[in-house]
Amino acid sequence: MPLQNRVLPTGEIVAIPARGTLTGNRGIIHRDDQTLGASRWSHQAWICCTLDWQGRKRQVMTGRKWTELFFLDEAVALAAGHRPCGYCRRKAYQRFQQLWAKATGTPAKAPKMDRQLHQARIVPGSRKQHRHAAPIATLPDGTLIEHRDQPHLVRGRHLFAFSPEGYHAPLTRPASGEACVLTPAPIVAVLRAGYHPQINPSAL
Repeated sequence: MPLQNRVLPTGEIVAIPARGTLTGNRGIIHRDDQTLGASRWSHQAWICCTLDWQGRKRQVMTGRKWTELFFLDEAVALAAGHRPCGYCRRKAYQRFQQLWAKATGTPAKAPKMDRQLHQARIVPGSRKQHRHAAPIATLPDGTLIEHRDQPHLVRGRHLFAFSPEGYHAPLTRPASGEACVLTPAPIVAVLRAGYHPQINPSAL
């Protein structure tokens, strides 16, 4: 039976057998029986991490350190509101920091980024993902949007429909119109400034 630890671009955490290419966490949100409690985060530092760190191995959802979550790729992690880990993904984190400061004009210390990201990714007083509208033609690569009632990855002139196992064959990106954007607005700004997230090979 799969554990409920796979994060979708919509922010939902589901139990599915498909594997991810990155892990991460939002603090301790599991119970002793390896199921999730009511909370979907215990702090605002939502991070995404490498699966392989110095050969260390651990049983997921055991102990009381953190709850391991998994993502198809970094674009999905960013859409769900996670940022690169400053420990196991140091170079990616530093690049993200530099481009955050460039894009937002504000200091890029982790606590401040996390506070601003939390405001941008969650509807206040709920667990719902905050979404925003933007012209589809202006969105940078790596953004995820809702298109035809399904998450799609923006990449070049194409949109790739998301599935937990990988992306589907590309569609042509519309040249005009508004998109319902899943990726939080500050992260879209970082992508536009030049951050290149890891993308699952199915969309390459």
